[in-house]
Amino acid sequence: MDTDLALVIGLLLGALAIPSILAALSDGRAPRLGAAFIAISAGMIGYALLRRPGGYAPGDVPMAFFNVLGRLLN
Repeated sequence: MDTDLALVIGLLLGALAIPSILAALSDGRAPRLGAAFIAISAGMIGYALLRRPGGYAPGDVPMAFFNVLGRLLN
């Protein structure tokens, strides 16, 4: 898997986990789905950081989003 794609999917899953966790906690339920999203997200982000030579600088993250979006639309 491409590291840019893994990073973008990981960040999006992490962003989706936050409302899921908050909704579960406000309803008094265990945040199982949110916790699963966080675990998968951490794994994908870790994979992307370890497999890319030199890792990602904070300024590289928006470019990774645009690269993935450009490949998706092309």
